[in-house]
Order: sequence, then C-alpha cells, then structure tokens
Amino acid sequence: MKSLTVRLDVDVDPLAVGARSGLLWCRAAAGEPVPALAGIGEAARLVVDRPGGASQAQAALAGLAGPDDVVGPATGPVAFASFPFDPHAGGELLVPEITVGRGADGRRWMTIVGDGSLRVEEAIDRARAVAGTRSRSEPSPPAQPTRFDLNSVLPPELWRDEIVAVARDRIRSGELDKAVLARELVLRTDHPIDRASAIERLRATFPAAMIFLVEGFIGASPELLVARHGDVVRAHPLAGTAPRSSDPAVDGRLAAELLASTKNRWEHRITIDWFLDGLLPFCSYVDAEPEPSIVSLANVHHLGTLVEGRLSSPPASVLELVAALHPTPAVGGDPQDVALRVISELEQAERGRYGGPTGWVDGHGNGSFAVGIRSAQLAGNEARVFAGVGVVAGSDPEAELAETRSKFQAMLGALIRP
Repeated sequence: MKSLTVRLDVDVDPLAVGARSGLLWCRAAAGEPVPALAGIGEAARLVVDRPGGASQAQAALAGLAGPDDVVGPATGPVAFASFPFDPHAGGELLVPEITVGRGADGRRWMTIVGDGSLRVEEAIDRARAVAGTRSRSEPSPPAQPTRFDLNSVLPPELWRDEIVAVARDRIRSGELDKAVLARELVLRTDHPIDRASAIERLRATFPAAMIFLVEGFIGASPELLVARHGDVVRAHPLAGTAPRSSDPAVDGRLAAELLASTKNRWEHRITIDWFLDGLLPFCSYVDAEPEPSIVSLANVHHLGTLVEGRLSSPPASVLELVAALHPTPAVGGDPQDVALRVISELEQAERGRYGGPTGWVDGHGNGSFAVGIRSAQLAGNEARVFAGVGVVAGSDPEAELAETRSKFQAMLGALIRP
C-alpha cells in the first residue's frame, strides 16, 4: 500500500468534504501553510503506543510514501488523529483512502492511499459527491433536531463545592500549584445531530479557531498545542479566561481586568514556562513573546502567548513534540503527575478525547495539533460537551462555575440550532 499525490485543477472544497466525511482540519491563521485538509474513507489505522510510541508511528506513516507531484506540508501520506486526554491511553493515526488539501498559496492537491486500483478521476468524482457538488449525488437535507434535552452530569453546586473548592484547598495546602477540572453536559436530541451544519456554525462564529472533526469528535479550538513545518515549531498556549459582554465598554473593561489579573497571569506563566522547558531539548532556539496578549473569541477572552523555535537537525516529528508537551498545565495542571492524580480523584468524569491532542501529521513529520477544547463527542442523537477551568490558590469556586457556563456556549451554540 502506497500513496499517490497529484495536483488538483478542479475546485474540491476540503471544508465541504470533511464536514460530511467526518475527517476535517481547518485553520485560517497567518503562517499556516495548510489551512484546510479533509479525508474520505480509511486506508489504514496506525497504533500509537503512548506516551513513547511516536517515532514508531511516524515511521509507519512514512513507509506509505509514494509518488508526489506537489511536495509540501500535508502532501504524501497524511493521518488524522484525536488522542485521549489520558497521556497513557493508546491512540491511533487514521490514514484516509483519499485526502483533499488546500494550501495557503492556493495550491490544491489530492492524495490516494491504497493498492493503486483507485484511479484519480474516480477519487475526484467521489470527493465531489461527498462535498455535494454534483446534483445527482446530493442527498436530501437531514432532519434537524427540534427538541433538546440538556443535563449536567453532576449538579453544578456539587461540582463547585465538592470538586473545585476541594481542589483549591489542596492547592493552598501546598500539594500542587494548579489543577484543571472539567465539567460535563450531555445533550440529547430527537434527530441525529447534523455534523455539517454544526461545522458551518462553528466556522461562522469562530473564524480564527482550529475547526476539526475526527470520528465524531468536533470542535473549534482556539489553542494551538504545537505545529511543526520543516524545522519551525510553533505553539500558542492559552491560560486565563474572562467572559465577554455585548456592551463594548464593559467588554473592554473585562479584557483589561484579565490582563491585569494576578491570578490569571500566574496561571498563564506556569503554562508558558512548561512550553519553553518542553521544547528546549528539541530546539536550537526557542522563545516566547515577553508579555501575554488578549485573545478574544465570541464568548470569552483568553490570555495567549506565541512560542516559536527552530528544531535541531534532524527535526523531531510533530508526534514527538505532542508527546513531550501534552497534557500542558492549561488542560492538566502543575506539577503534572500530581495534577493528573487529583483530576482522577476528584473530577468524576471520563474525559475521553476532551483536552487531548487533535490534528494531522504527514509522512515527513510536519503537522498541526490543537488542544481538543471547545469540543463535543457526537454519537447519533447525543453529544457529550465539556468545559474546563484552571484552579489555583486564588480561585473562587463560584467564578469558576460561571466560567464553565461561558465556555459551554461555544459548542452548544453550534449544536442547538437557533
């Protein structure tokens, strides 16, 4: 089984393909060479033994390489991945039978992975049919849900008083510096949730986010865990949150208060130091912006800092970098081992892929992975939705509960049709 990559002279929109096929990555950001990537079907699944199996999985993916008329990031064999939050839980790379990509320079390409029996013309027809660009292939619009049942897995007051407050007190006692605790909602509907419609709403609401869909795990993450293109590595950690307001004056005040907040600045500093320490062994040079800036989304403000470096030769693959960085203090806590133990003891939830690395990797080790937040796991008529908060010594449990409500808006607004 080998790959074949060819230039596309016809317009096949990866966003339209991936929203319907179930394999999508979309990131419209400066410096991103691959703003859209979609997959159809399954050619192979490559096991990633975590946390130490990145190099073996990367080698297996590279072994699928064949002729490539385009040559660049995300050409040749490509795999999508959505790993569990638990860094010791096994993961998989899903290699599509057909991959459709669009570069920032306007180039379009298609990669076919298989035994050579699928002709390029047939693959193009299949991709266009999935995207709905041929009238004879367009299915009837799926029935949209009209009834919604939304429940909190734990009573909000219990989560506030017996989980967040307890974690804060353990932090104050000196057991750890930070723990990230998640809250879960379950949404049930009278018709299956339409993934394509949800993707459209996410992209309209969060145009700067990383939009992803991998085997029912859907989201619009604002947080870049790590991207590697050639020997350049980038990350954009977010830590520290404030709600938004429809009143511009109030919204500006909330953003200014976040930037000046001792609690949020401390939480953010923990995360930036983690990234610098984690990337340094792989880099000849790595640095971070001297001060955080405000990253404003439709529902919340975040503190964000760009981290960038040059990888030593030979450069580590993005899978190796993911293994070194995840879980960050922004989704786990600090120190990591203590924080993960506290999460396991207190949280009373199975995160699954929430907070885990989600993205793509090619045979050369290039790739981009988001932190799987602002996300939901879809299964027919049901969606599991999570929101997390960083708990430190100065945390107010009531304010942390309010923060989860702000964060839930991102996914619920996409899943519950207005």
